[in-house]
Amino acid sequence: MTHRLASNLDQLSEQELTAKLEPELLPKHVAVIMDGNGRWAELRGLPRIAGHREGINSVREMISQCLELGIQALTIYAFSQENWNRPTQEISALMGLLEHYLSTERASLIEQRVRFQAIGRLEPLPRSAQHWVRTTEQETAHCDRMVLTVALSYSGRAEIADAVKELVADVRAGVIQPDRIDETLLQQYLYTHPLPDPDLLIRTSGETRISNFLLWQLAYTELCFTPTLWPDFRRREFLLALLEYQKRERRFGRVLSVVSS
Repeated sequence: MTHRLASNLDQLSEQELTAKLEPELLPKHVAVIMDGNGRWAELRGLPRIAGHREGINSVREMISQCLELGIQALTIYAFSQENWNRPTQEISALMGLLEHYLSTERASLIEQRVRFQAIGRLEPLPRSAQHWVRTTEQETAHCDRMVLTVALSYSGRAEIADAVKELVADVRAGVIQPDRIDETLLQQYLYTHPLPDPDLLIRTSGETRISNFLLWQLAYTELCFTPTLWPDFRRREFLLALLEYQKRERRFGRVLSVVSS
């Protein structure tokens, strides 16, 4: 569902929008497909990497807002396995930007008590990028206010395949009996374990697909698609998405109310 809320909300200030939020209806875990960085830059006659740099400001604002609202987990799709097919120069610039972000933001994450973790097949990342990823994970491991998960060299199908491989290895080793295998057990082998599944997925830039992101975890997630390009997705846009989310009736396949004839 594309998030386009009632026009009367467009007239409200951020403070007034925040006042409309109901704390008990806020998501605990938000996932984001940060799309539109390149288009944002091209519209301004800038190199594509300029859009990614500006997009970091949106990440900062979203982390800050999640902390203010008590949202416990934020998972962002930063670089997919398919993104390795992009031009070498762009990939190099993105890896440099990743390293710069981790080296400069690590202290802020620690101060805000945000635990950082990366998910995906990280081996193809440059060694320097892997170093900063592991260093940031280690130095924020004690943080307990929010979990920031960054999907890097990530594929939802690959994640499920990796989970199955690990589970099969444990079966062969006698750690797991085959008759114990069910959805709950398999979920424990996913990259995101032990995080709860996302309650809300936001995708920016007007695209309305999930692009191989968290395929297992999004089974009952509420989807919100906005035409706003990621570098323009700031506090107000997030508030509008949260207000849209809290209107949804989450049934998880159940019938919550029966109207008798």
